[in-house]
Amino acid sequence: MSAAGLQAARDKMLAAGVSAPAIEVFSRFYELLESGETGVIREDTIEPLLDPPMLADVDISGAEAREAIGQTVIIKLNGGLGTSMGLDKAKTLLKVRDGYNFLDLIVRQVLAARERYEARLPLLLMNSFRTQADTLAHLARYPELPVEGLPLSFLQNQEPKLRADDLTPVEWAEDPTLEWCPPGHGDLYPALEGSGVLDQLIEAGFRYACVSNGDNLGAAPNATIAGWFAKSGAPYAAELCRRTVNDKKGGHLAIRKADGQLILRDTAQTAPEEMDYFTDEHRHPFFHTNNLWFDLVRLKEALVARGSVLGLPLIRNEKTVDPAKKDSTPVIQVESAMGAAVEVFEGATAICVGRDRFLPVKTTNELLLLRSDVYDLTAEGRLVARTEASPEISLDGRYYKLVDDFTARIPSAPSLCRATSLKVVGDWTFGEGVVVVGDVELADEGSAQEIPGGTRLGD
Repeated sequence: MSAAGLQAARDKMLAAGVSAPAIEVFSRFYELLESGETGVIREDTIEPLLDPPMLADVDISGAEAREAIGQTVIIKLNGGLGTSMGLDKAKTLLKVRDGYNFLDLIVRQVLAARERYEARLPLLLMNSFRTQADTLAHLARYPELPVEGLPLSFLQNQEPKLRADDLTPVEWAEDPTLEWCPPGHGDLYPALEGSGVLDQLIEAGFRYACVSNGDNLGAAPNATIAGWFAKSGAPYAAELCRRTVNDKKGGHLAIRKADGQLILRDTAQTAPEEMDYFTDEHRHPFFHTNNLWFDLVRLKEALVARGSVLGLPLIRNEKTVDPAKKDSTPVIQVESAMGAAVEVFEGATAICVGRDRFLPVKTTNELLLLRSDVYDLTAEGRLVARTEASPEISLDGRYYKLVDDFTARIPSAPSLCRATSLKVVGDWTFGEGVVVVGDVELADEGSAQEIPGGTRLGD
């Protein structure tokens, strides 16, 4: 049945117009899945990474930085809809600060870096079929953004969800679009190749790519890191941050004992009984930001040599075909992480950057922080922290998880620059000009409550 299942999946992808590189990558993952591969990385097979280079110690001249950023392309992952926050279009269209959304601020960052370094610095978005139209429609308001001869976007691939019982492509007549899923952001590499964009970039004289999530506004163009990467001669590099007790979910790099190669381990690749090791910020003191740098020419060489299949580790995700219906057909989605490419390239490296390079918005907790006075918004579209440490925010998911509910209850962010923590339990609405100082916890009063404008909470 597995041979028939693989052929059925390949035929389905071919009929849908999925690129040849993506089909070959999927086929390899299918074979791994069928052989029983789980993708789990055991703790006793790795050594912690303890001493990566520090950005603070980098010594790069202005000329080196300018030359490197002049050969760099900025790539943003933009395939997500933000459904966990109640959104139904590209997450980067969510307004973050002062009426600007993620895309507006990303564009401002890129245009400011172009002017500062007199660089072409293209912005390239990896969209999904669901984010492409809305994204390009919004970017049309920036006619100066496109770089001649290059697109603004390319599409990530799609692959069939597989029935958990026999690994055949699932059928779901209620909504055939649910028969498909994205292959994870490891699809970046076959998508670049299959779209022809990789060749276009190399032919246009670009050598380096800086890739990050579209919802991470900290990953602005950085000429110093570009200069460091170019000077290192490495084919690939990952940005890391020092972990704190609050950084338990993100993946981390480690050294594989078998060959001394850097590898990435994500939550899904960790055995449940070894999660204590994974979340220990002392044992694994740096987390992976998903900000990546790679040499475009070296990537092309690797893809050609490997028949378009880099050989990233499998991530097996068990779900239901309709995520909203837990009793719908159980399926398996095969995915990969783009950061796992660190183990593909001999000589791959990493660099520890400041926390200012990592400002993701995964929940309304982070959204509240970025909208507050903890950060200043600069003319270059960057959010700069005003405090040494950000307060810990915890909003009751029953009332604040979805953006519309969050905005209705907190239409104007309270002052948080003197706060240590804010925990909200229950249904609370904040008036304008509320100030939070120190540690504040609002308990569930059993009914909706309102904090009048100008109220000072805490010490």
